[in-house]
Amino acid sequence: MNRIDRISAILIQLQSRRVVKAQDIADRFQISLRTVYRDIRTLEQGGIPLIGEAGIGYSLVDGFRLPPVMFTPEEAIAFLTAEKLVAKLTDGPNSRNYSSAMYKIRAVLNLSEKELLESIDDRIEVFRRPGDAPIQPDLHLLQPILKSVDQGKVIRIKYHSNYKQENTERLVEPIGIFFTDNYWHLIAWCRMRNDYRDFRLDRILSIHTSDTPFEKSHPGLKEYLQSRKTEDIENLELIVISLPQSKAYWLDNQKYYYGFVSQSVLDDQLEMTFLCSSPESFARWFMMFGGSATIIESESLKNHVRQMIGAISKSL
Repeated sequence: MNRIDRISAILIQLQSRRVVKAQDIADRFQISLRTVYRDIRTLEQGGIPLIGEAGIGYSLVDGFRLPPVMFTPEEAIAFLTAEKLVAKLTDGPNSRNYSSAMYKIRAVLNLSEKELLESIDDRIEVFRRPGDAPIQPDLHLLQPILKSVDQGKVIRIKYHSNYKQENTERLVEPIGIFFTDNYWHLIAWCRMRNDYRDFRLDRILSIHTSDTPFEKSHPGLKEYLQSRKTEDIENLELIVISLPQSKAYWLDNQKYYYGFVSQSVLDDQLEMTFLCSSPESFARWFMMFGGSATIIESESLKNHVRQMIGAISKSL
């Protein structure tokens, strides 16, 4: 990106948030802080009213706005792609809100970009995996949850526990949501359990906002997930298995769900290393291809496999 385009992009970034840190700009454009300061100075010399405070960041003077920007064809396609994803992977109200916003975006596109989107609209599709339960289509979940995070207000949810096969009502203090493995998750402080809990959004049966403030302060979502990741790593078990290279395709992408770390080739054998939180779950997966594989390390895994083989033998 040349300097003129970068400075224009920095100005758009400044309009997108109340305060933008110099380091955020540097990270986005992969430039040094010294270059950021020079670009900011160029904007100021060009008459852009900026407020800068050491250790906080930069912001535009309140009320300053530029006319709507024009989008490049690549940006227009990115918007269309995002619209397809939002329609399939979020709840109904959020999808409708995004579609409404897309009409406004399309309104400022020039004729060639509008024609581009019309020509490729039916060339992009997003499908969910068969059997994956979507967020309840009639529930308005994502925005109330995020508003709860912003305002620090408790929400009441009715939640279906798949493990216990029961419905419970919870008062929770949300800290954020994330999407993984085709499901949305809510991380929140549960007043009933007096601890943080992970709630799958497709198992939330109802949601009600309240004016009750949070009882405690909470970490940010990234901070919480990083702390859990550190805790999980400390509790992981080392597993090493070996199988013929010709059979490796059996494991395919499934290996990543079971803590795959690395692999090495020894003659015609593939030795694979995992860090797994549940040897029992790994054992059930191992049974799918265990006739051609060898467990090199983890007595716990060997014991679980023996127990499963014994149980199967008794039932035959």
